[in-house]
Amino acid sequence: MFDTLSQYPIFGAEIHCPHCRQTIAALTLTDTYLCPRHGAFEADPKTGDLVHLQSGRHWRRWQDEWYRQHTHADGIRFEIHEALDRLYTQGFRATRVIIAERYQSLIQSYFQRSTPWQGSPEEKTPRLYGLPVEFSPKPEDEGSCWSVINFDLEKEPGVSANYRYFRLSE
Repeated sequence: MFDTLSQYPIFGAEIHCPHCRQTIAALTLTDTYLCPRHGAFEADPKTGDLVHLQSGRHWRRWQDEWYRQHTHADGIRFEIHEALDRLYTQGFRATRVIIAERYQSLIQSYFQRSTPWQGSPEEKTPRLYGLPVEFSPKPEDEGSCWSVINFDLEKEPGVSANYRYFRLSE
């Protein structure tokens, strides 16, 4: 009897494309998935990464969600900025960003530092987009979410997106 699971890459017969999230099929007897819109993705059984063959971008999966693994600070900064925008449109505001420890050296030079006219000089908390930044603990094992996910935003209900304009009486 032939094992049908061995015909497919490590993530099974189908996955969701990391770009467009449509279901894409695996090519049998290969380590490749093919998206009609974004091309081929190769599954690396050694690292657990999904690699977009055209761009070389790497993705990892955590709880059925794909997370891009960044190699440049602009990629992680852009992703954080997009998440902040989405959060704001949902009526929340972020109070802190926690970034995966593996990005610390990559993103450090982009932090906003307080200057004497902006705040107290004793404040040593790095900031990004005006938010205090902390780094995750170093993952103890590969099963930790911080070995896959890139950042987390702490949030609280924000100001309503509906602005009221008051007319000053003359």
